[in-house]
Amino acid sequence: MSQPLIDLQHISKSFDGELILDDLNLSIRENSFVTLLGPSGCGKSTTLYLISGLESPTSGRIFFGDRDVTALPPEKRGIGLVFQNYALYPNMKVKDNIAFPLKMRHTGKQETKSRVAEVARKLELDTLLERKPGALSGGQRQRVALARSMVRKPKLFLMDEPLANLDARLRTEMRREIITLQRELGVTTIYVTHDQTEAMTMGTRIAVINEGVLQQFGTPQEVYRHPANLFVAGFIGSPNMNLWDTEPVAEQGHCYLTLGHARIPMDKRNLPPDSLKGGIKAGIRPEHIMPAASGEPGAIQMKINILENTGREMAVFLTAPGMPELTMITGANFSGQPGQSVSVRLLSEKIHLFHKETGQAL
Repeated sequence: MSQPLIDLQHISKSFDGELILDDLNLSIRENSFVTLLGPSGCGKSTTLYLISGLESPTSGRIFFGDRDVTALPPEKRGIGLVFQNYALYPNMKVKDNIAFPLKMRHTGKQETKSRVAEVARKLELDTLLERKPGALSGGQRQRVALARSMVRKPKLFLMDEPLANLDARLRTEMRREIITLQRELGVTTIYVTHDQTEAMTMGTRIAVINEGVLQQFGTPQEVYRHPANLFVAGFIGSPNMNLWDTEPVAEQGHCYLTLGHARIPMDKRNLPPDSLKGGIKAGIRPEHIMPAASGEPGAIQMKINILENTGREMAVFLTAPGMPELTMITGANFSGQPGQSVSVRLLSEKIHLFHKETGQAL
């Protein structure tokens, strides 16, 4: 296996005695697009600043390839930074904002002009070069910020929630632009976001962080389909995964999980006895709950509480006495109404099991 482009080894970071990152180990391969995902304050931006050199770790080492860059300043790391605020110079034209990093490095005038023109063309800014930032839309200013990072031809792009200030339509457009650019340029990109849609649609791999601890690192499909623990299961997915306390029941060669007063027939699973100590939490994605015929084996009778119709699909919130609320995703042509009783069936092969105390997937 090839050496990682970026290797964080046992990284910890504290501010004023408060632990922000705790023994983080993360290896990022060349040409990959990695999203750092987690709630506000989890340490994802701090991780980015450590990689950039804007912050230094309290302990641990940072390697770019086989080079230890732990103490190396940002300007010597070959990185391009894009922040949430565009940080453009309002008194400079677009072309001068883009050229600024090259001028700071005393790049020749002709090469600077050529590289500015090249990156402006790629980002469709060539007709805006004479304007100042105040005359640009939010999306255009974000593209200028990207161009300023790209013009240095960095080996690594670091982006800290760059789309947070844009409206929903522009965010969608800029997501596509950034994905396309990353693929065309082949530049390794690390992208911080608290938006799981951005993380899932943009990243080739996702690092899920919570309270300074790396929870899971994998492809979007791995993180969604095989969450490593309860935090990842509950954080990834919209609507959230349905989670409930349960007990396994074995009777006459059959296995069941309890869901309130109901029993869910399960496939035969070899659960090690030690894994049952402390109890079990079960989880299922809303799309793995299906409408069922009344009396169908495994069907559970519930009442529709709320319907949310997005036009493409329907989120159905279900309640029943003595049972946790369940969310079901079904087609937009679902005919049920609030207050109506409905039978549903949980796809047992799609149920996730977690240790209730440790939170780890079983």
